[in-house]
Amino acid sequence: MSTAPATTTRRVDSSPEAAVLRLARPYLRRLVGAGLLAAATEFAALALMATATWLLMTAAGRPELDRLTVAIVAVRALAVSRGVLRYAERLAGHDAVLRLVTDVRARVFATLAARRGAPPRTGDALSRLVSDVEAVQDLLLRVLVPAAAAATVSLVAVGLTALISPPAALTLAVGLLVAGVGLPLLATALTRRAAAEMAPLRGALATDAVDLTHGAADLAAFGATAGALDAAGGRARRLARLERRLAARGFAVDALGVLVAGLTAGAVVVVALRTDVSGAWIGVLAVGTLAAVEIALALVGAARQWTGLRSGLARVAPLLTPAAESRDTPAAAGEPTGGRDNPSTERRDVPRVRFEEVTVRYRAGVPAALDRFDLDLPPGRRIAVVGPSGAGKSTLAAVLTGAVRPDSGRVGLDGHDVSTYPPEDLPRAVGGLLAEAYVFHATVRDNLLLGRPDADEAALAAATEAAGLADWVRAQPEGWDTVVGEEGGQLSGGQRQRLALARALLAAPGVLVLDEPTEGLDPVSADEVLASTLAATPAGHSVLLITHRLTGLDGLDEVLVLDAGRVVQRGPHADLVDAEGWYRDQWVVQQAAEHGYLALSGPHRP
Repeated sequence: MSTAPATTTRRVDSSPEAAVLRLARPYLRRLVGAGLLAAATEFAALALMATATWLLMTAAGRPELDRLTVAIVAVRALAVSRGVLRYAERLAGHDAVLRLVTDVRARVFATLAARRGAPPRTGDALSRLVSDVEAVQDLLLRVLVPAAAAATVSLVAVGLTALISPPAALTLAVGLLVAGVGLPLLATALTRRAAAEMAPLRGALATDAVDLTHGAADLAAFGATAGALDAAGGRARRLARLERRLAARGFAVDALGVLVAGLTAGAVVVVALRTDVSGAWIGVLAVGTLAAVEIALALVGAARQWTGLRSGLARVAPLLTPAAESRDTPAAAGEPTGGRDNPSTERRDVPRVRFEEVTVRYRAGVPAALDRFDLDLPPGRRIAVVGPSGAGKSTLAAVLTGAVRPDSGRVGLDGHDVSTYPPEDLPRAVGGLLAEAYVFHATVRDNLLLGRPDADEAALAAATEAAGLADWVRAQPEGWDTVVGEEGGQLSGGQRQRLALARALLAAPGVLVLDEPTEGLDPVSADEVLASTLAATPAGHSVLLITHRLTGLDGLDEVLVLDAGRVVQRGPHADLVDAEGWYRDQWVVQQAAEHGYLALSGPHRP
């Protein structure tokens, strides 16, 4: 019985910084410790300058050595402690931030991998995973921690100055406000617009670099190399202009900072002299003021850094928010999100798949890729989908895996709409080998373990055996640790396909989707791999096989023939071969072509 849709309240972060700070909560104690160590380091530097100044000016009067002993020991202790505290602060801060960045990068990768619709460009995805994620690290280490330390030490400096001369402390406070508040606001205003343009430009340049490197042959073939280089060069020159503009404005703000430090020190000395402060304390106030303002000027650097990071953080935050919110929403706690129970807690391992009047049209005014398509795939059933190119076969796989949303109709997994299925659970329910499966620049073992990270070597061997890759792995000197190259560049097309197929078999989703699993293989190898793949599929799991080859389909329960997004024939292989239509015509053509291939290749078939 259905229930009324429940209202789901989601907490939305108001800024990209808020999204990052929410993820930083588990490491809050480490970050607070790093901030306290940073403040102690800056205070040690300030105290060192003040103590050393008092020692030098007092020693000039040749007093008794007893008066200088404490100051001498203090200078040595502060000098040593400054270095020790700085090392401890860097160690604590980087420990916390690197842990956080590991989480952030994993979340960004998972969100990009699970994102429905068109995938991001390779260069843009790389920019988000590297430079934009590093903005998270810089936000904490170069903005928040230094800013908190500078603000804390500035307050302490004003308090200590008040013990010597309250009017001088008030003067110092004004100078610190100008240096720590006014100048950072000025720096932010001067750099905000230019900094906002830099992260997208860097992402575009990363895409250009990938396109120019990997697409060099295609660009040359179409005579487009010069145009692509000009476009990339234009973006590079624009980025260089922005960086020069930021550098010039940063120099101007830094020069103002030096001027503010000098004027504040002079004003403090004048006020101190008028309040009868004399002797070594005048020097202490002058040098201490210079040191305090210099520490406060770290807020200018933090503001400038924050301005430059905001555009990168804005590109990362949308990829973090769903993962960060999932623990705080009713859906994540097992409460209903609509008229059905949450599939992450109620679904079976092998869901029943139902396509109900599904229509997909990629652009207005063009024929539908799927046109009111219906399909019932219960657990344990094995169905093949065939048809001419452009019939909608790959669209069918994309809709089932959530990569494409239908314009109308519904795809259900045990009654739950696939569009609302939890992204972290969907690959276990539906997955497999899709068109152009990606092979990473890593070892054979690492590529396979993406399918099931806890798999042992026996499971790896079984999957590669079923995919027909085991002999090749055994022949490699490095075995499982053989590096396959960028995008599997060290493998042939057939080996790359078998590696991706082995990964899909290792993952063993409830509904195994195989989109052209034998593409690039010769007929005999294709038959062997298809038979071993079907045999390796766990009992009770469903199979949706999308293929252009009709050989080997007699072992499946049903075959659907698609044409223009509609089912034009369906039934067992034997019945379709006997009936008039596209299937029988294609069967005759393929059998003739493959018999001719075998006759020509003879005993030396590759």
